[in-house]
Amino acid sequence: MKEKAPVRKFIIYAIVILLGLSCLIPMWNVVAISFSSSEAVNANIVGLFPVNTTFAAYRRILDDQQFWRSFGISVVRVLITLVINLLLIVTMAYPLSKSSKVFKSRKFFMNIMIFAMLFSGGMIPTYLVVKQLGLINSLWALILPGAVPIGSVILIMNFFRGVPKSLEEAAVMDGASPWTTLWKIYIPLSMPSLATVSLFSIVGTWNDFFGGLIYMTKTQNYPLMTYIQSMTVNLAEIVQNSSGLTSSQLQSLAEVSNKNLNAAKVFVAVVPLLVIYPFMQKYFVKGIVVGAVKE
Repeated sequence: MKEKAPVRKFIIYAIVILLGLSCLIPMWNVVAISFSSSEAVNANIVGLFPVNTTFAAYRRILDDQQFWRSFGISVVRVLITLVINLLLIVTMAYPLSKSSKVFKSRKFFMNIMIFAMLFSGGMIPTYLVVKQLGLINSLWALILPGAVPIGSVILIMNFFRGVPKSLEEAAVMDGASPWTTLWKIYIPLSMPSLATVSLFSIVGTWNDFFGGLIYMTKTQNYPLMTYIQSMTVNLAEIVQNSSGLTSSQLQSLAEVSNKNLNAAKVFVAVVPLLVIYPFMQKYFVKGIVVGAVKE
């Protein structure tokens, strides 16, 4: 049996490496396409390395003032959404983590929460509510509809239920109020789970482009994902109306195709998440495990 152990370990490592490469290679190909010339991309000859390396796609994105404006909107949106999400998640999960003897209306609010998680109001009713509140073309239209992520509330609630009751009883005996118990005991102990739901909030908010497409009627109010998603359409329109462009503008336009522009957009959009994720990775698995199951 001991002789077979290295063979099994080799097979396991080989399978894991192959699965990792199956995820990494397509992304690497996207990066190579973003740095390749439009001729090579249109000829479909780009593999894992750029062909006729050029930075034209990135120059087109980074030289655009609206790109930086949309980038700033997305950063502000992520930060405000993260703060609101964490505040509402914690304050909602704490009372729901108590038993029905302590919080008599717990079952009623849990049923409402589960119903809201399974059955949303729908896109059109949500849009009408946002419009009636006068939030169209406002940053709050991108934040408030998703202010309470129910799945994250359940995750933190289950973690709170796993905190030893003796800690809370000791705090109460020392004269601590429920707010003091929450901020001094529960929150410091729940950092792994809070980091996990923070990562969910950051990734979901950053990657969302549909909200900007619905609630924003002006391009200058687009978040980053909505704006870079619309750049392909704008490029196609420029090509169709190229009769009024100068020769230098046509030459600059010829360096970029929709394919390598899309690849550059994907890479630019992923970079901020790649920077944030390593700092939160150590909390991710622990936060999911300790918050997902209550024994």
